[in-house]
Amino acid sequence: MPNIDELLSWINDNRPTLFLDRDGVINKRIPGAYVEKVEQFNFFPNLAEHFKILNKFFSRVIVVTNQQGIGKELMTHEDLAVVHDYMLFEIEMNDGVVDAVYYCPELADFNPPCRKPNPGMALEAKTNFPDIDFKNSLMVGDSESDIQFGNRLGMKTLLVKTKKGEAQKMEDNGTHADFELDTLMDFIRHLNV
Repeated sequence: MPNIDELLSWINDNRPTLFLDRDGVINKRIPGAYVEKVEQFNFFPNLAEHFKILNKFFSRVIVVTNQQGIGKELMTHEDLAVVHDYMLFEIEMNDGVVDAVYYCPELADFNPPCRKPNPGMALEAKTNFPDIDFKNSLMVGDSESDIQFGNRLGMKTLLVKTKKGEAQKMEDNGTHADFELDTLMDFIRHLNV
């Protein structure tokens, strides 16, 4: 696996687009459940305050998140909008910017085009932001499907190891991230040296 310094050098040279998964990357994942309301959305410590550092290094910051809790009728599109409004408000109050949030509400069983690892959300982002170049993009996620999503689109990929057993599962399945760190905050600390 390449050294993280190679990733930092590439970022400095290219100012790429950053694609971020949500649960397990921006906020703490609820094992076996979904973030259905704001009270369940818990940023990783210090993360909202440090999003502005990501904006210094990336041309755009895009969130792409599978949200099949809607398809399971555990929550509505409106419930999710309230959660995302809260997330964006907290980031913006700390001078950070998320350019767009895309989500896939459909059930995994149907393998919809929008659900990672399928590329639908990235293609929608490119429709809205034609300057996005997937080969000049970084995908950060905590799940195999996130890394497969990035790999299929030719992005560089970074696995954050917040999901227990995921790195081993990926290794067993032959899925490889270009880089690995413990959390998104660890990545931000590397950027901000």
